[in-house]
Amino acid sequence: MSEKVQVLDVQLEKSKKSISSIVLIILVLKGAILFYFAYLLKEAYIQGEMHFDYTFLFFIVAGFVAQLIDGALGMAYGVSCTTLLLSLGISPKLASASVHTSEIFTTGVSGLSHIRFKNLDKKLFVRIVFTGVLGATLGAYILSDVLDGSTLKPLISVYLIFLGGYLIYKALRKKDKHKPKTKYAPLLALFGGLLDAIGGGGWGPIVTSNLLSQGHNPRKTIGTVNTAEFFVTYFATAVFIFLLGVQHIDIVLGLVLGGVLAAPIGAYVASKVNSKILLILVGALVIITSSVNVISLLIK
Repeated sequence: MSEKVQVLDVQLEKSKKSISSIVLIILVLKGAILFYFAYLLKEAYIQGEMHFDYTFLFFIVAGFVAQLIDGALGMAYGVSCTTLLLSLGISPKLASASVHTSEIFTTGVSGLSHIRFKNLDKKLFVRIVFTGVLGATLGAYILSDVLDGSTLKPLISVYLIFLGGYLIYKALRKKDKHKPKTKYAPLLALFGGLLDAIGGGGWGPIVTSNLLSQGHNPRKTIGTVNTAEFFVTYFATAVFIFLLGVQHIDIVLGLVLGGVLAAPIGAYVASKVNSKILLILVGALVIITSSVNVISLLIK
């Protein structure tokens, strides 16, 4: 019995060290981008490019609401903010770049909050973070230099509508005892990261929804996908900054302020809400946001 206890203690210690390493990496990367962002804000202020009018407050509110939903349900920040920017006439490339820049701050705080509330599945995190980063980096390059991401949106939206319905079905049916599948998690993350960078959003709807449909715990899945999203967003943004630079700094700042305020609240909600309710809410959100995208495309 004492040997089993010692083994468990060793495993627990290793788990704590690995989680501490994730936290440290997030803090170091956030420190680097904070330094660069402070420089950009200073330059924008000197050149008179900062505009603190009613639209700035609007972006703070938009960032708060979007991150509150994203932190609690594991999706919709990118989709919500990108839709908003596109409606204001900003090009898909700059909209995606602006959203991903703001997401570096919001996903970092969200990831740390989820770790604090013990919403992280370490094994699942390792399986999705590396291919997710690869997909996002490739997608950012394609969008910046090769492709208009709007061409893929109709197909993705239709797929997500059916997936959202399946999630609600999974929540309402009798619970089965099958072990959650993780076989295709790396490939799923690669696809999710690629489409997220190209479309300005999609990491959460694609990765979270599919993992939940495979039977994963909603709280752990949402927390893990949100934490991995920081790294996915960080490297996609690095590509956007290198190829496009940073524009609309006032919009990015508004989204950042609102999102950072909401991130801990969203993580707390995810740790407290019943798993079945979370699953239904995620499914409904996927259906609603995807349906809006399809309708808007048909109206054009």
